[in-house]
Amino acid sequence: MDQNLLTKQRELNDRLNRYRNEYYNLNSPSVSDAVYDRLFEELQELESATGVQMSNSPTNTVGYPAVSKLEKTNHSIPLLSLDKVKNTEELCRFMGEHQVMFMLKLDGLTIKLTYEGGKLVEAATRGDGDVGEIVTHNTRAIGGIPENIQYEDRLVVTGEAFIRPSDFEQLKTTLVDSDGKPYKNGRNLAAGSVRLFDAGACLGRRLMFMPFNVLEGMEELPRKSERLKALRPLGFLPCKYMVTKRPLTQKETEDGIRQLKEYAADADIPIDGIVITYNDIALSKSCGRTGHHYKDGLAFKFEDDLFQTKLQTIEWTPGRTGEIAPVAIFEPVEIDGCEVSRASLHNLSFIEDLELAPGCRILVSKRNMIIPHVEENLDRGNFSMDAVIPHQCPCCGEPTRIHETSGRGENGEERVIKTLFCDNAACETRRLKQFVHFVSKKAMNIEGLSEGTLEKLIGRGWIHSYLDIYRLDQHRNEIIRMDGFGEKSWQRLWDAIQQSRSTTFERYVIAMDIPMVGNTASKVLCREFHGSLDEFRDAVYGGYDFRQLPDFGETLHNNIQEWFNKEENFCIWEELQMMMNIQKPVETDNQTINRDNSFSGKTIVVTGKVEPYTRDEMNSLIASLGAVAGSSVTRKTDYLVCGEKAGSKLSKARELDIPVLTPEEFFRMAGVA
Repeated sequence: MDQNLLTKQRELNDRLNRYRNEYYNLNSPSVSDAVYDRLFEELQELESATGVQMSNSPTNTVGYPAVSKLEKTNHSIPLLSLDKVKNTEELCRFMGEHQVMFMLKLDGLTIKLTYEGGKLVEAATRGDGDVGEIVTHNTRAIGGIPENIQYEDRLVVTGEAFIRPSDFEQLKTTLVDSDGKPYKNGRNLAAGSVRLFDAGACLGRRLMFMPFNVLEGMEELPRKSERLKALRPLGFLPCKYMVTKRPLTQKETEDGIRQLKEYAADADIPIDGIVITYNDIALSKSCGRTGHHYKDGLAFKFEDDLFQTKLQTIEWTPGRTGEIAPVAIFEPVEIDGCEVSRASLHNLSFIEDLELAPGCRILVSKRNMIIPHVEENLDRGNFSMDAVIPHQCPCCGEPTRIHETSGRGENGEERVIKTLFCDNAACETRRLKQFVHFVSKKAMNIEGLSEGTLEKLIGRGWIHSYLDIYRLDQHRNEIIRMDGFGEKSWQRLWDAIQQSRSTTFERYVIAMDIPMVGNTASKVLCREFHGSLDEFRDAVYGGYDFRQLPDFGETLHNNIQEWFNKEENFCIWEELQMMMNIQKPVETDNQTINRDNSFSGKTIVVTGKVEPYTRDEMNSLIASLGAVAGSSVTRKTDYLVCGEKAGSKLSKARELDIPVLTPEEFFRMAGVA
């Protein structure tokens, strides 16, 4: 087919739709009826010559259908997403020696088009990946979707419906969402428009469609790029892509991403990243999938998108250590399809640096596409710490104080960190959080003792210390009569309490809530003191220097000493053991530890996701090698195992020139590959 004819047809199709919009919607036609009619006839001739007719062709859209509701449809091949990364090193590791496609990650709504016998029979949204909504009636209002194509077999195409940034700037001044508020971005407007019941209302939204994959059909073509290229003669405008000819360096990868970004900006196409997938279809299919994404590609996200909103208030909540945590409450914004209205403000230094106060306009993001974060304050000036912080604890009313410690900022620089504290050990919220920690899964693991239940039991005066939890049978009759309880609920709770009496050194130490002693530190202590709580206690009072242990520094050493120097802590430590059965460590001998490997005696830190292992499983594997699982990267770290979605630990390792291993390299060296 003559591509020049098809290009001319597409341009004329769009031009006539622009004229129709001027005539019917804007009441401001720029051409006469005679000119329009002549161009209309020319379009008919081109459609006859090419055999292609766009779904929004003026020759095919005398009326715009409406539906009473959106019917559901099942996707026989799930429309899943891709896992996301923000590091080009991860892209290079993923590509390896394989040929890959670099493609624009369009920022709109995914649509699946199904053709039978050359005719469009169904258009559907992705939905939850397995079930979508049928939006065939709206294809007449979306540019870039052919109604009839020169392909007789079944063809299923997936792509994105979007609104160009320049069009959104014009549309957002006149359109509002279902809540009567202006649309915040083009993606939201595109998604809402595609799902309208009335195609006539969808018409003026200037939606465009670009395919990015052929899901069914064209089986004779073994590469994704070949199938996308074959869509052009059928009337489609495939998403922009580039195909590698050889393995790329990191710089070449970054240059390719930059070129595609520049193309999207010049072409007025909305994107929020770049997609990298294996080009070979057979290889892609062999990669498999998770419940969320296919494993044959990655979505490289640009810097976290920023969304403007208004800081309404700062919520202050005492924690179990006495530190009062600040949380920003702001006007809700939608980020990555989720409504977000809260974000941690970390500490007073963070608030002071951004000069945050209620009423400020702020920019928020989802860092690493997961954690809501306040990035900037647009209304700096006239900040007063004294006016922002509460001078009495919001729980107990006792005076608060500002505590200063040395620490590191986001860029790793040494600085003073300010936090707000309540020193009242009897503060109800603080005490409640301590009990919540004590019964948590990583500590004593008492199922059924939720925060709400603990609050009720403490409020009735039945729990004053950890010991009282194991004496709750004294209040059995009263508990059974409590709302939400009964004989069965009580019995389940009491069974869980009894089961928790059989515990481990690590769980017991974690439950005591010594500051900074968590999973990793407790395992190190267990190994050092042979699983003996008495040996650990005696070491503390004997002046043991905990700084000699892997990953233990000055602060952690002091925390242990200070905790045991408080008489009430020592009493709980001793008395509670009388109620417990402390299990011997599984690895009290060396038979289960494989010391014949490169990692024996080394300190290994893991960052990111390492499939198929959980973090606890990775730590157990490291321990089985006779190594130590570190929690942070320091000069004592020997290796960093870097999985997907690596964070700041990778930068720290590079800074300290610490060897970085991929999971595959680690498993191979450990002999478990």
